[in-house]
Amino acid sequence: MRIVLVGPPGAGKGTQAQFIASHLSVPKISTGDIFRANVSGGTELGRAAKQYMDRGDLVPDEVTIAMVRDRIGEDDSRDGFLLDGFPRNVPQAETLKKFLAEWDTRLDLVLELVVDEDEVVRRLSGRRTCDKCGRIWHVDFDDKQDDVCDDCGGRLFQRDDDKEEVVMHRLEVYKHDTAPLVQFYADENILVGIDATGPVEEVTKRALTALRPLEK
Repeated sequence: MRIVLVGPPGAGKGTQAQFIASHLSVPKISTGDIFRANVSGGTELGRAAKQYMDRGDLVPDEVTIAMVRDRIGEDDSRDGFLLDGFPRNVPQAETLKKFLAEWDTRLDLVLELVVDEDEVVRRLSGRRTCDKCGRIWHVDFDDKQDDVCDDCGGRLFQRDDDKEEVVMHRLEVYKHDTAPLVQFYADENILVGIDATGPVEEVTKRALTALRPLEK
């Protein structure tokens, strides 16, 4: 099965992608993970990508497309995959459709995680990251009263791309560049939207229910 997850920043795509990919026994392909690995490794791509990521902007299409095409071409993706973070705009979606057609395949489903703007800002601006172990805590959801990681004692800090002004900018970028994907995939008759608010487990149940007809 070949699936794409779409939704605004903070919709929970990364979390749901892990559960869904595990359920379907397909690889989760996340551009965000690839970008962050390059940033932490100090690669040339990472240095270039960081400039865009810190501002909440999108990494240029040509870099992203080439990277995703190579990843989808690997052996473990032959029987299916789940894309998280790609495509982010209609030109990327059109390019994805073309190179899948070259391999005589297509997407089975695009799953939209629907969440309102206020909830996105609350989710992202409240996140704090440990500078030692990398665990992410939330000032509301984890009832944190200090800036110390309960796991390792490291210092908690707010990532640049989680600051409220950057989150608001990311939402504007999403509305301008990514939201048109909803109409694009609706026209392709492969779009299904689910409510992404509430406990993670409930959202996962909704996602798996949406996938059930394709598993028969």
